[in-house]
Amino acid sequence: MFIGIGLSGVVAHSRPGGWAVWVGGGVVAHDALLTPAVLVAGTLLRRWRRLRFGMFVAGVLALVALPMVLGYGRHPDNPSILPSNYLLNLVVAVALVMGAVAVPWRWVGRVLGSGFRRAAGRSGGDRKGRG
Repeated sequence: MFIGIGLSGVVAHSRPGGWAVWVGGGVVAHDALLTPAVLVAGTLLRRWRRLRFGMFVAGVLALVALPMVLGYGRHPDNPSILPSNYLLNLVVAVALVMGAVAVPWRWVGRVLGSGFRRAAGRSGGDRKGRG
């Protein structure tokens, strides 16, 4: 019942043709552009799981930030709507993600873990006796 009320409001107070084009465009963009690009990238980067993960997270960040980067909803009479430099913010966020992906976290954990074990009074090295 509530869905019907909401849909009647959408039809009465908006342009349903515009919504249909937007939803249809999303389906076409997903099936014709995004899916093949992800499949090709996944195939090319098959050996580098961390890089694939970083590219996935960067892609999601870009999709979420795209309306703000393009300035949708910005009005010249209200400068407080979308006041930041969203392209720069997106570039910084993607750089941080890719930097985090580039760090060999197993090595960092091993180095930090051995330092914590020594500080706690236990012997350094791992369980296999290599260090």
